[in-house]
Amino acid sequence: MTALPPLRPRPDAAAFLATRRSRPAKTLAAPAPDSEALLPILTAALRVPDHGKLEPWRLIVLEGAAPTRLARLTGQLGQARGLDPDKLAKAQAMFRDAPLMVAVVAAPVASDKIPDVEQTLSAGALCLGLVNAALAAGWGANWLSGWMALDREWLDAGLDLAPHEWVAGFVVLGTETSAPPDRPRPDLGAKVDWVSA
Repeated sequence: MTALPPLRPRPDAAAFLATRRSRPAKTLAAPAPDSEALLPILTAALRVPDHGKLEPWRLIVLEGAAPTRLARLTGQLGQARGLDPDKLAKAQAMFRDAPLMVAVVAAPVASDKIPDVEQTLSAGALCLGLVNAALAAGWGANWLSGWMALDREWLDAGLDLAPHEWVAGFVVLGTETSAPPDRPRPDLGAKVDWVSA
């Protein structure tokens, strides 16, 4: 077995992680990454924790007419359910206005050893990995969800998902049009406990 080289500090990567900031989807515009630019982003995103090597997720790249179709479906199903018109308009715009969107599909695998919750966490890690890979490549990115991510009728009609699948996140990618201010960050003292015995 070949020994791996020892880990070395990566100040550039540490600085990126210390200052990373999702870009609001409504501030993202065309151009978005084309397939040549997107493939390395997707490749990097797939390097996530995956206990048992089950790969309990998959990606659907939504481009061309797909986001418009999904916006229309969102409007139809949302109206049929009597959803608040303002919230429904926002959900439709999420698809209609996306320069490019990748649906991260949670696809749990039956396993006696790996519980569903660990597989769900892996799908969530993939969402964050996709956002971070896009940001590191110089694109704007945002991880969104909404009622559509778990609505069986929407998932069937919109993405033709299997009955056990659902959407862990809709990741919007594009060109940043304005730099968002940083938001307040958690107080480490309130969120971190140190246990030594």
